[in-house]
Amino acid sequence: MALAFNKAEHVSRCLELAILLEVSADKPGNVNLVVGFEGTNYMHFLASAVAAAPHFKLAAERGVAAAKGEIGLEDIGVGRIIRDCIADINAWQSGGNTLLGTIILFTPLAVAAGMTKDEKGIFNLSVLRQNLKKVVEATTPEDAVAVYEAIGIAKPSGLGKAPDLDVNDPSSVKRIVEERISLYQVFKIAASYDMICSEWVNNYQVTFEYAYPMLVQNLKEDGDLNTAIIHTFLAVLAKHPDTFIARKVGLERAREVSAVAEKVLKSGGLRTATGREKLREFDAMLRKEGNLLNPGTTADIIAAALALAVLGGYRP
Repeated sequence: MALAFNKAEHVSRCLELAILLEVSADKPGNVNLVVGFEGTNYMHFLASAVAAAPHFKLAAERGVAAAKGEIGLEDIGVGRIIRDCIADINAWQSGGNTLLGTIILFTPLAVAAGMTKDEKGIFNLSVLRQNLKKVVEATTPEDAVAVYEAIGIAKPSGLGKAPDLDVNDPSSVKRIVEERISLYQVFKIAASYDMICSEWVNNYQVTFEYAYPMLVQNLKEDGDLNTAIIHTFLAVLAKHPDTFIARKVGLERAREVSAVAEKVLKSGGLRTATGREKLREFDAMLRKEGNLLNPGTTADIIAAALALAVLGGYRP
């Protein structure tokens, strides 16, 4: 007897699978199944994906409730879900900050999927994107405070001083509460120097309009998911300097990394012997300075593109 379809459970599985697929691909300069960083390896990411899944389910359930008019969009508690998810991830593994950027991107995605009609678990991505806009724009100051708490739990590396509402400045939270600054508004301030925030306030522009179509195209061309993920990763990195690298070592170095990614792609990437050699050299270059040149934000965008693919019906 077939089990009754549980939409929130289904969304949660889609997003958990996207995280597992992303970490399984041997992208240059990232943690993968073969190589990690000091104190962080792929097992920490697997544990993080499992820890995150119930929170994606909760987010989707809130989306379903909002679509039915049972709760308002401002009552969803996106920030609290992000914070509780990060706390759980922290409790389930000892590898430090594994998924902060991904969780910030995935939580509104899960809510939006819960709000979106599906055909046997396959979602219309253009409708999902419209719902995503509504979700992030309805966030509250309480959501902002909760995300600041999530960042405090995750302790991501390279958090320099922000020009306004610095997460490390205790007075920031006081201002957010007193001036009623929503999470969307906070991310608007940070969008110029942080790609995750930029995605939030620009309706996931890079994810929907570049990374996801590129992933679909690469899958058609190669038929191999690992190759498609790596080529999409290189294409996104070539076009958009990684803000995680920029935060740690400056925008100039981030641009240099992007230029090398473009050269690897132009030489054929995994499709040619020269490209494979250049990719190997690029990976070695990125790992030479510990994780300073780890394109972590690009990895988050790839995870989001994979989430769209899986929500849209792709199965590995």
